[in-house]
Amino acid sequence: MAEQEEKTGHIAPYQHAAAGWGALKYVAINLFKERVSGVNYKSLFAQNQPDGFDCPGCAWPDREHSSTFEFCENGVKAVAAESTSKRVTPDFFAAHTVAELLQQSDYELEQHGRLTHPMVYDPASDKYAPIAWDDAFRLIADELNALDDPNQAAFYTSGRASNEAAFLYQLFVRAFGTNNFPDCSNMCHEATSRGLPGTVGIGKGTVTLDDFEHADTLLIFGQNPATNHPRMLGELRECARRGATIVSINPLRERGLERFTSPQHPLEMLTMSSTPISSLFVQPKLSGDLALIKALAKRLLELDDRAVLIGTKRLIDLDFIAQHTTGFQEFARDLRAEKWPLLVAESGVSREQIDQLAEIYARGERVIATWGMGLTQHRNSVATIQMLSNLMLMRGNIGRQGAGLCPVRGHSNVQGDRTVGIEEQPTTAFLDRMERVFGFVPPRQHGLDVVATIGAMAEGKVKVFVGLGGNFAMATPDTPLTFKALQSCVLTVHVATKLNRSHLIHGRKALILPTLGRTEIDAQNGVPQGVTVEDSMSMVHISFGLNKPAAPDLLSEIAIVSRMAQATLGERHQLKWKAYRNDYALIRDDIEKVFDDFYDYNARVARPGGFHLKVASREREWHTTSGKAQFVTHGIELDTPIHRARARHGEKLMVMMTTRSHDQYNTTIYAMDDRYRGVFGMRRVIFINQADIDMLGMKAGDWVDVQSVWDDGIERRAAGFILVAYDIPRGCIGAYYPETNPLVPLASVADGAGTPTSKSIPVLLTAAAAS
Repeated sequence: MAEQEEKTGHIAPYQHAAAGWGALKYVAINLFKERVSGVNYKSLFAQNQPDGFDCPGCAWPDREHSSTFEFCENGVKAVAAESTSKRVTPDFFAAHTVAELLQQSDYELEQHGRLTHPMVYDPASDKYAPIAWDDAFRLIADELNALDDPNQAAFYTSGRASNEAAFLYQLFVRAFGTNNFPDCSNMCHEATSRGLPGTVGIGKGTVTLDDFEHADTLLIFGQNPATNHPRMLGELRECARRGATIVSINPLRERGLERFTSPQHPLEMLTMSSTPISSLFVQPKLSGDLALIKALAKRLLELDDRAVLIGTKRLIDLDFIAQHTTGFQEFARDLRAEKWPLLVAESGVSREQIDQLAEIYARGERVIATWGMGLTQHRNSVATIQMLSNLMLMRGNIGRQGAGLCPVRGHSNVQGDRTVGIEEQPTTAFLDRMERVFGFVPPRQHGLDVVATIGAMAEGKVKVFVGLGGNFAMATPDTPLTFKALQSCVLTVHVATKLNRSHLIHGRKALILPTLGRTEIDAQNGVPQGVTVEDSMSMVHISFGLNKPAAPDLLSEIAIVSRMAQATLGERHQLKWKAYRNDYALIRDDIEKVFDDFYDYNARVARPGGFHLKVASREREWHTTSGKAQFVTHGIELDTPIHRARARHGEKLMVMMTTRSHDQYNTTIYAMDDRYRGVFGMRRVIFINQADIDMLGMKAGDWVDVQSVWDDGIERRAAGFILVAYDIPRGCIGAYYPETNPLVPLASVADGAGTPTSKSIPVLLTAAAAS
């Protein structure tokens, strides 16, 4: 792969604004490459419209979900990939062994097109062969019912599953008897989901899009909106144009947060102009966010002390703190005791820039703090999220117009899946309600998350793995170990729209079950069915596909889950699986019986734009143990794997973050370019500070191997990466996943969340071994 990229790839710094004509060019390229038919092309105009379908890409919300015609480059890529005319039929599988397919890249596997028939692995030929749907469900049921304990099975969920499919999935699995629900939340925003309940009482953001119209300051932590959720840039553009101060806080200086040309605004397009977005860039070192945010809180306290001395307006909102919070005095004492040299060293940000950022925050009357996975994939990520909550509480910036907490999640329904019960640590209240509504006793023992599931499979404790979407083998850490874990299973089952590597890293028995995409018509008994999702700001929308299904044998996710459940459980508990798959409104009726906030679900979701789920902290209701928002104190740990590795290896020790390219959505590779970072036709690159290249005695363009520094005796190495000089702090490097996932130790997880620490892995770079 490295040799191929050396021949075909090149580095060419990108000098233009984000989006603009470049985005439109790549929209056309993707539609052509996927051979999207004229009929399916028209479906783009129904994306995020009241009678159309919800974008299957990111979870960024739309204004009223129907107010304007708008789609972004990445949304088009997601729709084009699903609407492609290319097909993976039984003839394709007959022509290729699994061993042959494993030699193809993830990009090549994606390009084969849509799956059309259920397939079962044949070990004698090393090929997948067709299987009837009934036989597939019977195989699943036989293997599940043969287990000694329901906890010997694990049920993964991708964030693209609808509320209805996810709710049925958790109903089936809990009726079967386990809470083993590894899901994509475990790998991305789990620190948000676990951290915020300890401070504000619920693991969701407190803002809506309307708040962006009133905010005067936005702090953007650990995000690259131009690639990961491009429609957010339209919102930031409007904020910038009306004078709001926008600060980007991220180790990589990303083009989309510098300048943006909106394809939705003809004047910018015609004049080749752009809107500046961020007025300040702050680049903490990797894993330095906790120290930086604590430094901001300390400086804010000092500025407030000065205001008291000179008799000016206080910067701390004492009325809010007294009425709505607890723990402030202890928190303030901890801030005063913290040493500035430590905070500066651990954050990697100069004292002068910390002061500048603190003064911006102190001036802001209505501040939104928004963050992505740049904050959540570190060992100290839960503490970091709680420290950010502390900072916002100090000025009463939670629960009022134009201010609040805004975690930006990835997959289109990752938040909704968690809301409707995809949770390995369910609350007692939720389980009690499930028991009352459905008449069976759900399991009370907490289940396995992603990392624990991999460990349990490797140890032979989990024997059946079922994946509702996603690409588990490539999304997860410690790739060789994960591969062995999946291969040790008795049965692996994957529900999917397109072929990916997880289907080729299979158990002794294996099934691929093809499903409808969100863009496709889902008709049950001749009646089109809609499914719902919840975006990052707790808005729930209904979605109706418009395209003809890719193949006549495809089933919806809901049909697959309900038939799997019916085959496995039989008449157990007398749950209405057939009725559910014939009428999705019945599923929504039962969701509202379990979750009070979904009252009048079918009626409210039928309104244009859907409805907003109540977020208690937005209304200054604090569902915490104290009944108030809670300041939480955290120290700065100085004995971490990174500290220990640096003590051993000195300045040659690098801290690696994994990231995605612009032509990528999670593990799905749409193309080989990352144009905003100036990378074309290649993916095996290392973004590194020029000074570090010089220190290593190398030059940009050299090829290197990367080795993790960990203390478990396992060698983790990824070979053949080219050095690219980039604006990133000294001692830090960036690289794409999944290529560098083998370097992430399974045991390296966030304290209190279990999320892989994919943004802070200690590594060493050495000259590439001769091939």
